[in-house]
Formats: sequence, structure tokens, C-alpha cells
Amino acid sequence: MVLRPLRLTDAKDWREVRRRNAGWLIPWDATVPPGSTEKPSSFGALVRRLRAQARRGTTYPFVIEVDGAFAGQVTVNNVVGGSARFASVGYWIDQRYAGRGFVPLAVALVIDHLFEVVRLHRVEIAIRPENTNSLRVVEKLGLREIGYAPKYLHIDGDWRDHRLYALTREELGARSLVSRLRAEA
Repeated sequence: MVLRPLRLTDAKDWREVRRRNAGWLIPWDATVPPGSTEKPSSFGALVRRLRAQARRGTTYPFVIEVDGAFAGQVTVNNVVGGSARFASVGYWIDQRYAGRGFVPLAVALVIDHLFEVVRLHRVEIAIRPENTNSLRVVEKLGLREIGYAPKYLHIDGDWRDHRLYALTREELGARSLVSRLRAEA
């Protein structure tokens, strides 16, 4: 498995994976709320927006590759500096790679990067209560549930409730999340 930045040249593979997995992913996909002036963007516009945000240090989009194939994405959003120093992480995977440990490893690598390189203090993940696959990821990673947020994000056409999970640098201690994941396996 390789984790790398999202690129404009990923367009064809990204579209193919999203098309093939539409039924698997749509129930968990963010949508534009009614009344918003935002429009769904093209892949090119999405990548340009994410790369501009990455240059500002507010978003980091990563591709999960398995054996050279585009397999999914981990995106760090809402990076906050100053006295807060936190971010949110979201992820998705091609169904054919699900359940094989790629997402927990990719998320662990990203969180280690956020703690060690970006120097964040806290990372959060919000998950719909019925998304058992994503709940299994945070369970494997040992993230602590910190709350419940009614109507937290606009997902699949409506405001949806989410369970909130977090990890702080202190909770992780001196070791990396990758090493903790491997020790628990």
C-alpha cells in the first residue's frame, strides 16, 4: 500500500472507482445542503481546490494505492492551528479492498504525519452511527468516542447524526499509531 497526494492525473481512476462503487459510497458521501450557493465540482476543480487548501495548510488530500491501483482516499480537513491545533479526518475505500486493513493503516499513517510533521495536538473523526465499516476502523485504531452530534453533516441528501471520535498526542504517547495498530493486530 502507498499513500500519496491526490493529483489531477488521478481523474480517470478516481472516476472509475467512484462509478463502480456508487452504491457502496453514496450513503456516506457529503452532499451540498439545500440553499447553498456551492455547486458540485468537477474532479479537476476539486483537486485544484484541495491543493490550494493544502498549500495554506488547511486540508491534506491523500490517495490510497494498493499494488499500484487507485483504491481510495483519506482527506484531512479543517486543520486549525494556534492554541487548538486539531483537524478532522475522513476516508473512503473501493469495496474490493474493504476489510483488508488498508484503511486503518492509511488513517494511522496520516494521523502519525499530523502529529509528527504538522504538529497537531488532536485529530477527530466523525462517523454516521450506522456506518459499521468506518466504526470498525476507529475501533482498530483505538480512538476514543467523545460524543454524539445530531444533524452534524449533510450526507446523502440530508443532515445526518454522527458519532465523534478523537485522539490526542498525549493519548498516543511516545509510540506511533502505526506501531500501536500493528501491536494490536
